[in-house]
This record gives sequence, structure tokens and C-alpha cells, in this order.
Amino acid sequence: MPSREELDRRNTANIHPETISNITSTDFPYNYPGEAADWNTEHFRQNFHVNFHKHESNDAVFSLIGIDASVANALRRILLAEIPTLAIEDVFIEQNTSIIQDEVLAHRLGLVPLKGNRDGLRWLKWRNKGDEDTGDQPDPATDFNTVVLKLQIECAWKEGGMDLARRGEQDAVKLYENTNIYARHLKFEPVGQQADIFSSSAGAILPVHPDILLAKLRPGHKIDITMHAVKGIGADHAKFSPVATASYRLLPVIDIVKPILGADAKKFARCFPKGVIGFEKVTAEDAQVQGSGYDGHEGETKAVVQDAMRDTVSRECLRHEEFAGKVKLGRRKDHFIFSVESTGQMDSDELFLESIKVLRRKCEKFLRAAKDVRVQG
Repeated sequence: MPSREELDRRNTANIHPETISNITSTDFPYNYPGEAADWNTEHFRQNFHVNFHKHESNDAVFSLIGIDASVANALRRILLAEIPTLAIEDVFIEQNTSIIQDEVLAHRLGLVPLKGNRDGLRWLKWRNKGDEDTGDQPDPATDFNTVVLKLQIECAWKEGGMDLARRGEQDAVKLYENTNIYARHLKFEPVGQQADIFSSSAGAILPVHPDILLAKLRPGHKIDITMHAVKGIGADHAKFSPVATASYRLLPVIDIVKPILGADAKKFARCFPKGVIGFEKVTAEDAQVQGSGYDGHEGETKAVVQDAMRDTVSRECLRHEEFAGKVKLGRRKDHFIFSVESTGQMDSDELFLESIKVLRRKCEKFLRAAKDVRVQG
């Protein structure tokens, strides 16, 4: 069994001034002579950890420790493109006399994120839009697969608005009624069972952000639109993606191998983002260790790693000659720091759990296909 130091060495990608090394994964059977390294469920259960660093409804930062890059990347791609959400797909414009073109308004409406009863959204069926090339007919719109929204609004002068305008007032909000059209003006029209499933108490269909500006009107302008929202995934269109961003980075590793003291310590700290490098005094115990580099420097300031996670790995410290041979930079190959920013339809931590469910279904589907091949063979 290799030592802890050897395992850490294998699991760290080394960062040099202009290159990187030791980036290839080596945790597979017999890559090293005499080491089977077979994948083991119990070993994975003991070594896999999830640590949350920031836990807010629409913004989460957490670490996945002890997994392969292929699994981490699969979860990232699922978060972006394979978790179903609700978005406006079809826009039927009865009237639009505003200055914004019909197709531009329809596009803006499609990008408004919608929320509602989570169980109700799972209850909604997928709607097949058909394919003209193959002759596949689209599914009819029903209460099982389509949510109806309406926007019916007209701009008019406020009482006394004309008098204000004559006196030179130019603020449209003071002069006109309904001059700014926001996402909150979209009205949910329940159909069939949707009246119970998406009731006000259970969670009606509403825009996540009610203050999204859709259009500006002036007196005489009118908008009368009916919209159909359906379930979809980000792989079909970005409007269905439940995240504004989902990314990960590897945990930075900063190893100070030789003492960095005094003015050099302060310069070293400036090579990193604030909070990465801290300062400590050289103790009498440190100074008594022969060959440590601290002998004769008791009471001086030394640089220590305070929070490596904040580092952006800019390599700035490797550009200075005074730090040559004193510091090693790297990244931990099995420690992934995820940042997930939700659009508001689901909480960020819930999105992570949903991505695991999707990945599990994919694995189960693959196993069934593999069994079928084995039976046929």
C-alpha cells in the first residue's frame, strides 16, 4: 500500500511557470506494479465527501471530494442541459401596437423564467412538437402538457397627466398608466386540473423575477398576447436551463517548502488574492530546529497558507526570483469546487440533487441495455 505522501503526489497536478504536469489520471487497475486499484463501493463510500461552503437559495458553492473528473463533468453538463423546467414556447399575438417588434417581444417572453408548484411541474407531461421532415404530428395542447399565460394591457394617460406634460413633466411613470410592462403582468390561466394543482396555495405559475422589463408603452399602445409554456431541457434551448451558471474548479494546492520571511513574506502575500496567505511569528521552537531555515529568525514574520481555496492560481509568485524553489503550486485532482447559480425555478442545492437523479437514470438505462446485449449474445 503506497504511503499518504505518495498518494498525495499522485493526486496533485503540478503547476509550473509556463506548463503543468502530472495531469493524467492514474487510479485504474495495475497502472502501478502490484497495485490492483479495483473500484470498490465501500472504499468510495468512505472517501467521498460533500462539503458546502455557501448555501443560499439561488447560489451555492460546495466541494465534491473523492470522485473522478468524468463524474464531476457529467454532473456539470446535466445541470446545464438536462434538468427539465418550464418556459414559454408558443406566443400568439392578437395585437401589439407597441414599438417593439412581434418577434423580439416573443423572444423576450420566452426567456422569462417561470416557477410554480414543484410536484405540479413534475406532473406535467412532455409535449411532442412534431417534425415536418418525418411527418411526426405534434401533440395537441392539453392541461397535462401546456400551461397558458396571458398578457392583456393598454397604456393610457393618467388623470392630470396631460396638465403635467404641458408644464414640462417628462417622467413617463407620472404621466401614463401601464407605461412599463413587467413580467408580473403575465397572468396564469389555469386549465382543467391545473386549477387545483397550481392553485394559489399550492404554488401558481408565476415569473421568478416579477420586475423583468418586457416593453415600454405610450398612450394608445396595446398588447394582447396568449402564451403556451411547456416542459423542456437546456439541450433543446437555453431558456429551459435552470442555471445561470454551473461550473467547477480544482482545489488549489500551495506548498511553502522553504521559509519566506520578513519583507519577502509581505511581497509573497501580494502575489495572491486577499486571504490566501497569512502571517505568523517564528516561534522559539521553530528557530531551534536545525536546517529548518528558521534558525536565527525567532520573532520574525513568516508567510503561511491561510486559505488555499481562495486562490485563482495566477502563478504570480512563480514570476519572482526570490521565491524560486520556495513554493510549489498545484491542484488536487479529486477535489472539485462547484459553483451553481440557479435562475430561481429551483434552489441550487435541489438542482444538484436533481442532477444526481438524472445521472442515476442514465446509468440504470445503460445497465439495462448492457443486459439486453448479453442476453441476445
